[in-house]
Amino acid sequence: MGREWPKVRLGDHVDSCLGKMLDKEKNRGELYPYLGNKNVRWGSFELDDLAEMRFEKNEHDRYGLRFGDLIVCEGGEPGRCAIWKDHIPGMKIQKALHRIRPLQGLNNYYLHYWFTEAYRTGILAPYFTGTTIQHLTGRAISQLEIPLPPLAIQKRIASVLSSLDAKIDLNHQMNTTLETMAQALFKSWFVDFDPVIDNALAAGNPIPEPLHARAEARKALGDQRKPLPAAIQHQFPDRFVLTEEMGWVPEGWEVSTVGEQVEIMGGGTPSTKNPIFWDDGVHAFCTPKDMSRLDSIVVTHTERYLTDAGVQKITSGQLPAGVVLMSSRAPIGYLAISNIPVSVNQGIIAMLPNDSYGAMYLLSWAHFNMRQITDRANGSTFMEISKKNFRPIPFLVPNSGVLNAFNQQAKAVYSKVLSVSENIEEVTKLRDILLPKLLSGELRIPEGEQ
Repeated sequence: MGREWPKVRLGDHVDSCLGKMLDKEKNRGELYPYLGNKNVRWGSFELDDLAEMRFEKNEHDRYGLRFGDLIVCEGGEPGRCAIWKDHIPGMKIQKALHRIRPLQGLNNYYLHYWFTEAYRTGILAPYFTGTTIQHLTGRAISQLEIPLPPLAIQKRIASVLSSLDAKIDLNHQMNTTLETMAQALFKSWFVDFDPVIDNALAAGNPIPEPLHARAEARKALGDQRKPLPAAIQHQFPDRFVLTEEMGWVPEGWEVSTVGEQVEIMGGGTPSTKNPIFWDDGVHAFCTPKDMSRLDSIVVTHTERYLTDAGVQKITSGQLPAGVVLMSSRAPIGYLAISNIPVSVNQGIIAMLPNDSYGAMYLLSWAHFNMRQITDRANGSTFMEISKKNFRPIPFLVPNSGVLNAFNQQAKAVYSKVLSVSENIEEVTKLRDILLPKLLSGELRIPEGEQ
């Protein structure tokens, strides 16, 4: 990269430091949230599960983050990085992360994109230490050689790439909103039973004690309670019955098991030492690792691909597009819908949609029943839910009219999610094509056109 621009030693152009080591016995001071390796993704942060560590006043400058700091993983996936934008005030970093603050003449966004491309092309790899677990030490970072174009060019490069990343982020937010809408609808109809409660209240039928609070909340909404279209509302019953398996459920809705209502499939992994199963493979092969990297519920590609012989080696073969996937271990609970025919490994349980239960229904069902699923897991090295333990989980069977109404609405939402996901892929490909060309100087951006 950057053959036409001078190469400089990164250590001469940044202020960097490694985060603080967590030691509950020795750490002193006040508790502050901190970022660990798991919180940093390529270009973004996961901030839903932050831990806290004690920091003393004289450590705030050293380990605290400022707007624009580049945060780089020291281990795990060394070099993975994102730019901090003051998402949470007072944030600190743990020892697993480097805080890199560019000095004058080096743009932080340009540096971020250089790390991204350097990792992807293997430029960073020679600087890693360790064999089993690799690290990118502070010393190695200081020794990295980067091309340093004039600052104005750095900013133009960063501006073009950042605009594409902003579009990708916006689309991710749209998908998150759509997914939340579908889950909210499922929860209202099949977890909280709102339409049944409304019908029971209108008919003057008794509300079971466990649902009193929900009923009061519905009544409190008054005119703000948005009614369903009459044709859908009439599909719901107006009273509840007590069942041994699931407590109070809408009258007329049966209690079954997921194994009786849905075809459940597992997977396997052909020998990775036999190239006949892998070399030049074209069939998607999904693992929990693929699912952990998803930014939406849609699987559009996988890290590895199988040959025809590889697919034949897996009992479940190739599953159809639209199949719902759930990681059954390491960890349990990643959920996705595959938009492509896919084979799965032994760490995934697949649920095949049918005429009664669409993909969004099954995905939402698994989401809202995750506690039951994990409660049936076992294992010594890591927890795992087997197909044998998964199939008997109780499964409520609404009437067909209700299911049809849900599936129609959920299918429309999923179509939008899919469309947005395809747009994300297109913009991502464009960014990845431009990235090396811009960093190498092969493609120049005229001044004023970024």
